[in-house]
Amino acid sequence: MKKKLMPLLVAVVFLVVVGLIAAATALVQKYTPSKEHVSLEEYFHLMNADDMAIILNHQKTDEICKYMDGHAYLTYDFVRSQLNQRFYWDTRENQLRYTTPDDVISVGAGSSEFYVTKEKHTEDYTIVRVEGAQMYLAVDFVQKYTNIEFTILQEPNRIMITSQWGDIQTAAIKKDTQIREKGGIKSSIVTDVTKGDVVTILETLDDWTKVCTADGMIGYLQNKRLDPAQTQTLSRFFEAPQFQHKLKDTAVNMVWHQVTTMEANDQLASLLQHTKGVNVVSPTWFYLNDNQGNIHSLASSSYVKYCHQNGIEVWALLSNLENSEVDSTEVLTRSSARDYLVNQIIAAAIEYDLDGINLDFESLSGEVGDGYVQLVRELSVKCRKNGLVLSVDNYVPSEYTSFYNRKEQAVFADYIVIMGYDEHYYGSEEGSVASIGFVTKGVEDTLLEVPAEQIILGMPFYTRVWECTPKGDEVSEAEQAAEDYVPYTVDSAAVGMTEAENRLSANGAEKVWSEADGQNYAEYENEGKIYKIWIEDENSLELRLKLLNERGLAGGAFWKLGLEKSSIWDVVIKYIH
Repeated sequence: MKKKLMPLLVAVVFLVVVGLIAAATALVQKYTPSKEHVSLEEYFHLMNADDMAIILNHQKTDEICKYMDGHAYLTYDFVRSQLNQRFYWDTRENQLRYTTPDDVISVGAGSSEFYVTKEKHTEDYTIVRVEGAQMYLAVDFVQKYTNIEFTILQEPNRIMITSQWGDIQTAAIKKDTQIREKGGIKSSIVTDVTKGDVVTILETLDDWTKVCTADGMIGYLQNKRLDPAQTQTLSRFFEAPQFQHKLKDTAVNMVWHQVTTMEANDQLASLLQHTKGVNVVSPTWFYLNDNQGNIHSLASSSYVKYCHQNGIEVWALLSNLENSEVDSTEVLTRSSARDYLVNQIIAAAIEYDLDGINLDFESLSGEVGDGYVQLVRELSVKCRKNGLVLSVDNYVPSEYTSFYNRKEQAVFADYIVIMGYDEHYYGSEEGSVASIGFVTKGVEDTLLEVPAEQIILGMPFYTRVWECTPKGDEVSEAEQAAEDYVPYTVDSAAVGMTEAENRLSANGAEKVWSEADGQNYAEYENEGKIYKIWIEDENSLELRLKLLNERGLAGGAFWKLGLEKSSIWDVVIKYIH
């Protein structure tokens, strides 16, 4: 019996031993750190020999730049989005522009030369390189105009860039260890670190800390391997450009004067005689007249002389709307055309002794936003050098007009004018031209981007008469059943204050105050049609003027001279003086 049990016992013992060995092996494997190192080329997503990874503010990015001739070249999009939006690349003429308060810096593709206005300078490297559709800009040149530090490292190629300054958390390594790709001992090793090395702390977890080494390796190490965190302050001396604005000592009380013929200039004196407190007139004298940057002019020296004799400044308006054959995009996206436009308008300003320019470019598409802002920058330099005020007209802020970049405009221009009207416009559904809610939101949203002392609130002297015509019986039942069905067609005409009052009087219409709109409302019926008017008068204007004062804005502007009642000016000078 014993002889029969012995083999069985031996087998059981063997199985137990094997099991213990397997368990011990699994336990050892579980708690033994991985010794596998990551491929740094794969870690940094480097595919080509000249690829270079970017570590920005101690964080690994997905961006790849180029390492050529001992210099790092960043993509234009990366420079604009992460470091300095003021660089402007003209893809049409292969030219880089950068604008300071007093100069326009220009660089051609493939060149080591650059111009500060007309003065030539030379670097010992190629500043701009173009490969296919991609433009690369030397980081050395970016640093000339941007508050950044950078370090170039190799094996693999990478560049560490610091653009954010202030306090960071650092810690020293307690003993030799490894930084791993993820938090866990089984994760692959990114790099080895030794006792005394100092790392930047990016994120602290329960057992692991995400860090960046001095040479840009980013990953996780165990908390127990770190000394207590210390605060380090990053700083760099950088002399940022100082922008000065030419602002009036008193509040701006501006009227736009629509001038469509030379003869219309002669009407100024009669139009101004009933006004009060007007200190700026903006005649619509100039407009873009071709794709080369030429302008059409209706300017008058006697007009300017009359204004100056009466203590009124002239900020002539430059528009892009009058000539329908002109392609604004063509002009704004070509540096040579922008230059010619700027030179044309400045020459006219000098010739006619103007005090300022009022830039009014409307109906632009998002694709031309950068070119338009560059026009503002370049025009501001010439205005500043010639003692001219530059004001820029803007829609009320919205998602689809964000490309106008009001914040950047305000850095270069002296005044930003809110066109606080056309809430409802020709072709839209009926409604107020400028309800108080619409205007208030426009002001508040602009204040998020522009200082109050640079904001001029544009207000309407006009309203719209909305003509609503019943559609009749020809409309199908399906159309009538639609949720957005409107039983009438809408047309409208813009009229001045007096004309609106006359229409109400002639039709016996009564005004009713609309609290929601902040103005009087009236409607009447005539020949089977309903007419609706959101009335512009002393009451609606006073609410906007109060808003202007409460928010500390620079002043007001009114479209347009001649559409107002003379009694309006008594309200205006209560708030703008």
